[in-house]
Amino acid sequence: MKRYFITGLLIWVPLVITAWVLSVIVSTLDQSLRLLPEAIHPQHLFGFSIPGAGALLTLAMIFLTGLLAANFIGQKLVGWWDKLLSRIPVVNSVYKSVKQVSDTLFAPNGNAFRKALLVQYPRQGSWTIAFLTGTPGGDIVNHLHGNHVSVYVPTTPNPTSGFFLMMPASEVVELDMTVDEALKYVISMGVVAPPKRPHVVTRHTDSQTQHS
Repeated sequence: MKRYFITGLLIWVPLVITAWVLSVIVSTLDQSLRLLPEAIHPQHLFGFSIPGAGALLTLAMIFLTGLLAANFIGQKLVGWWDKLLSRIPVVNSVYKSVKQVSDTLFAPNGNAFRKALLVQYPRQGSWTIAFLTGTPGGDIVNHLHGNHVSVYVPTTPNPTSGFFLMMPASEVVELDMTVDEALKYVISMGVVAPPKRPHVVTRHTDSQTQHS
């Protein structure tokens, strides 16, 4: 009976969690209906609410915004809007910071997570998966000796929270797996392992990349 019960759990738990996540997303997107006048709400027009109507409205708004911003006039409007927000105190700093992050994460040519890495964290001898995000910049480079890389160490099972670290490039091992495979490995707490490939270890060094 225990085996049957566990088998049932393995079937139902992913389904329930998936349904719950989708429900939260749809209910959040449905809040966009508040932007519409009460007279044209589905509840008023049809006499009953339509689940997901707000989600469709949100997706349509995002698509139309992108369509508008893709042409010459739209680009001018976006540029004017950016300049307007950049002149407002407090709003300026928040908007610029958020925009830089969103451009990195969602832009087609963005490189939010460039490579999957293996690093020693939180102590020597303890290894975890990290993601290459770039190299240190600004005044920081004046205080670091040698070649360093910027990495993001996600937490498990929620990879949206984690730690930003700047580590010596020689202490970082580049993994032969995609970013998606590494994320699945982190989220599953090591249960969903990526497929095996020929053993290749790549280390970033100051002058060269070593393979073993």
